[in-house]
Amino acid sequence: MTAHGMSLDGYGETAAWRRRLAVLRRLDWTLIIAVLVLSVLGALLVRSATFQILTEQGRDPEGFLKRHIFNLVIGFGLGALVSFLDYRLLRAYVPIMYVLACVGLLVVLTPLGSTVNGSHSWIVLGGGFQIQPSEFAKVGLVVLLAMLLGEPRDGEDGPATRDVLLALALAGVPAAMIMLQPDLGTTLVFIAVVLGMLTVSGVQKRWLAGLVGGGVLLAVAVWFFGLLKPYQIARFTAFLDPSADPRGAGYNAQQARIAVGSGGVTGKGLFSGEQTGGHFVPEQQTDFIFTVAGEELGFIGGVLIVALLGVILWRGLRIASQAADLFGTLVATGVVCWLAFQTFENIGMTLGIMPITGLPLPFVSYGGSATFANMIALGLLQAVHLRRRPFD
Repeated sequence: MTAHGMSLDGYGETAAWRRRLAVLRRLDWTLIIAVLVLSVLGALLVRSATFQILTEQGRDPEGFLKRHIFNLVIGFGLGALVSFLDYRLLRAYVPIMYVLACVGLLVVLTPLGSTVNGSHSWIVLGGGFQIQPSEFAKVGLVVLLAMLLGEPRDGEDGPATRDVLLALALAGVPAAMIMLQPDLGTTLVFIAVVLGMLTVSGVQKRWLAGLVGGGVLLAVAVWFFGLLKPYQIARFTAFLDPSADPRGAGYNAQQARIAVGSGGVTGKGLFSGEQTGGHFVPEQQTDFIFTVAGEELGFIGGVLIVALLGVILWRGLRIASQAADLFGTLVATGVVCWLAFQTFENIGMTLGIMPITGLPLPFVSYGGSATFANMIALGLLQAVHLRRRPFD
């Protein structure tokens, strides 16, 4: 007991609570609030997109909504766990994360994998649960590149040539397995992450020029030798001219435009979309969730979603600029490149300015693996933010 009647144990407990509260105050709450609002909007849009069709099928009309909320709870838990980890300790676990990611992608290519919407990208666990390993591979790619590019050798301003080559080689292994699924959208995310992280790492510009040039040549070769699946080629041609095959490959793109355009400025009202209720746009709870927002919430709702996603990317860039070390800067940069490209591609394919690749809209679309991976990415941003430079 002390002179004031409080035990030393009491003081210790009080100090521990103060430390916990101090950590909570140091979190980037602007980032958290933006994700929370997007998640709530996403849940409402998922409910609207699936209620009518589930009712017609005689299933629980709130089934998708309940699973989505369940996934969000798990996702926020994973993000919170990652937030309070010392991200610098991830270096020791990067090889394990990389191997696990590759094993997951390899399992998908075996008979244990399952095909959904033309991509052999899933592992079905039963009970309505399935895993998409390529989503978690994005996390593994970010921390792998951060480790390899974030520790310049003595006397060098940027990563050494052998570090860049090793990074490209190791990133190429999961990317190749993802292409074999085939999942062009996730492969493009990989490319965006690699280019973004190489740029920030201080690599010589000739590397970037060479990679871009090589990518163009590879794309030409893939197209020339017919390495793309017929449905992937159809998606690209439909993107260039949706009216050329309105009942076939161009159907999704054309219906998406109709749904978004019909919402006008203020929308038809939540749960009141005719295109949404009629389920004219396939996969509108996942890949085409923005069509639901466009029809029911209108231009104002669409702008709100884009603005909230912009806030997330802005906070991510701010965290990258204030990181305590290059490793943290690269982790945050990788997450921003991943989310930025996926956001642009998803909304772009809905509006007809990008080809349809099957990428969900971060923090909005229905999903399990994608939701978990996105929340882990959020946790990585918070982990870097909590250990930023003390003078920021």
